[in-house]
Amino acid sequence: MHIRCLSCATLALTLAAGCLTAAAQTNAPAPATPQAPAAAAAGPTFPLAPASNFTAAAPTKEEVDAFLHATWGYDSNRVWEVFSVEKTQAPGLSKVTVLVGEKPNPRTGEMGFFVTPDGHHAITGDTVIDFGAHPFEASYRTIQQRADGPSLGAPGKQFELVEFADFECPHCKEAQPVVQKLLADFPQAHYVFEMFPLVSIHPMAFKAATYASCVDQQGGHEAFFKYADAVFAAQAELEGPDATQALRNAATAAGLDPDKIGACADSPAAKARVQASMELGRDLNVNETPTLFIDGRAVPMLEVPYEQLKKIIEWQFARDKAAQ
Repeated sequence: MHIRCLSCATLALTLAAGCLTAAAQTNAPAPATPQAPAAAAAGPTFPLAPASNFTAAAPTKEEVDAFLHATWGYDSNRVWEVFSVEKTQAPGLSKVTVLVGEKPNPRTGEMGFFVTPDGHHAITGDTVIDFGAHPFEASYRTIQQRADGPSLGAPGKQFELVEFADFECPHCKEAQPVVQKLLADFPQAHYVFEMFPLVSIHPMAFKAATYASCVDQQGGHEAFFKYADAVFAAQAELEGPDATQALRNAATAAGLDPDKIGACADSPAAKARVQASMELGRDLNVNETPTLFIDGRAVPMLEVPYEQLKKIIEWQFARDKAAQ
């Protein structure tokens, strides 16, 4: 699995996270008639899609619309038209083409993805994501059942913000003030920190995570977040000869005995706890840090402007509250 500490937006992230940057600016079919100035100000006009564009039995145009509404409905300026749902040479695999625009810009883009024969997944590039009117529901259930890392905020799990982070990742350090702003803006949210060390690129990340697990076990969540703050503050030291001492200092800053934490961090139990957090991330298709799950909806935290991130959270929380 390719892993990264922050990445560029992709079409998969457009679908899963609703990023504004990824609707491909291509030469989509031109409108059937020229746009008047008033129409252009209101946004793009899409051509009518002929019935011959819909050769696949499934998904229906309505099902694709429901999926896109669940994904993009938070953005009142986002407009789209399902232009085709076509058979492919692979039995049951359908190709979907969608025309996309943003008010008030008259330009349009075109994006495409495939829907699997079971109707539950979409394929874009080399990524498989959930498809349907409630595409984040399965991940939401998984998170409610298995995301049991150190937490802040509301005690209940109705509204879940779960961050997968790596202590050696500089972008995860940058994301921590964002977390604090989110907790202030969404007091109803239950925030969970899940450790996802990118061991192939960050050699001290796993050890930092086992220390963190032991701090949480011995000192509780308050001690964990003090430790996390101290590690992020001393992050540059994790790449030098004093890396272990930096972890010991962070344990001391959390009010705990660094010798006891160090001994615990070397234990199979501590390593197993971190491995369980990593396994949860892999099961949720996490491949970069920091990744934030909003009731099961994955968003690359620092690739989304904060006000847009707030809109996504408001939208997702409202939908999930209405469904309960």
